[in-house]
Amino acid sequence: MHKPTIQDVARRAGVGVGTVSRVLNNHSAVRASTREVVLSAISDLKYTPNPHARRIAGGKSYTISVLLPVVTTEFYLRLLDGLEHAFQEARYDVAIFPLLDRSRLERYLGSHTLAYQADGLVMVTYNLTQIFQQNYGGAWPHNVPSVLVDAHAEGVDCAYMDNVLGGRLAGDYAAKLGGTLYAIWVETELDLLFTTRVFSDRRSGFLEAVGRAGRQVAGEYISSFDSLAARSVASQLLDEAVLPATVFASADLLAGALLDEAQARGLVIGRDVRVIGFDDQPWSKGRGLTTLHQPVEAMGYDAAQLLLERLTGQERPAVSHRFEPRLIVRSSTEG
Repeated sequence: MHKPTIQDVARRAGVGVGTVSRVLNNHSAVRASTREVVLSAISDLKYTPNPHARRIAGGKSYTISVLLPVVTTEFYLRLLDGLEHAFQEARYDVAIFPLLDRSRLERYLGSHTLAYQADGLVMVTYNLTQIFQQNYGGAWPHNVPSVLVDAHAEGVDCAYMDNVLGGRLAGDYAAKLGGTLYAIWVETELDLLFTTRVFSDRRSGFLEAVGRAGRQVAGEYISSFDSLAARSVASQLLDEAVLPATVFASADLLAGALLDEAQARGLVIGRDVRVIGFDDQPWSKGRGLTTLHQPVEAMGYDAAQLLLERLTGQERPAVSHRFEPRLIVRSSTEG
């Protein structure tokens, strides 16, 4: 009598084998409706997984694990679109693991999920080299093929944005606009293992360009990605600003909060307050926000292709693909 396999379950449920694997491992990334269909198929077929043979025939799970800071910002949703587009073309499922804190990361790396289920690993924004050195002697976890996206490091495939260049472009433009210069930066992680150079690179490029133009930044402010915190920082900046002012907000979310606060005070955007963002989120054009456009989806797609090359057994030195932002001028800086 034929013993049902994981492939039989996948066919019965109409999903990929990676999705069945995630259901069996109780991954949170599976939709409730999908989970119910898979569990129903398992019940109908009387399928019993072998806990010592969770790998799919041929040694592949056709699942990619994506470790990223959060999944609630537009930037990461766009990046995931690019990643998932490429992986779905290659018939790989994606399991998403938000890294909320160090303990979450360590539990994940120490579990059998990565070792026995994921064929590849995408690490987003955070360069986790230090924690790998501490726990794995410098090796990537379990020797799983890996790629960094929105970050770069030696010895691993990377697709990253040139944030120093983006900062310079913003600084060059802001210095020409006149008015008092201000900037809003995103707070960095307190845990040094969770380090990212994204915003420090934007800051260094911006300050370099402003200084080269003989200008100075009158005030620098720090905000989190929380919308209430961003609005509070925007309020503080406008309380203290000497108008007219030009403000570089290092993420569009912060720039949007500043636009809201300035408009609530009756200030004229583009004259009293000029605002420059960074990201070019889908809503930026509608609000007339001058910003640095990032090809986020293309960067994600490219990172996925680098990983897929590794998964086909391609041996080559690690490569880094650099993406460049470009300035998009709109009404928020044109008085």
